[in-house]
Amino acid sequence: MVNAYLWFNALLYIGLAIWCTLAPDSTAAAVGFTALTPSGQTEFLAVYGGMEFGIGLLFAYFAVSRQPRNGLVLGVAFYAPIVAWRAFAISRYGPLETTTIALAGFEWLLFLVGLALFLRQRNKHR
Repeated sequence: MVNAYLWFNALLYIGLAIWCTLAPDSTAAAVGFTALTPSGQTEFLAVYGGMEFGIGLLFAYFAVSRQPRNGLVLGVAFYAPIVAWRAFAISRYGPLETTTIALAGFEWLLFLVGLALFLRQRNKHR
């Protein structure tokens, strides 16, 4: 189950990185970024393309190397701040577009599944 979670995250983030790299304008527009300057496009591509690809590689590494605990720590440490900051942003700037709400729900799901798997694995090794 843990390896499936890690592989799912790896493929998700590598796929997002490819989407952001090949179609940055439509990807940016889907999440509410509009009229990016060349500097903004560069930043979007670096963060949403490059960083997401790197995150995908980390999840894949922990799956391949059979380091489930480290992979789950990565997942929880990665998603916890995202859901916290997004919750704050929603409370401050909402209402939001459908795509952003869907992303928020999916991030909560990935955070809670990762946390549950981490806690289950931790309790199993006590």
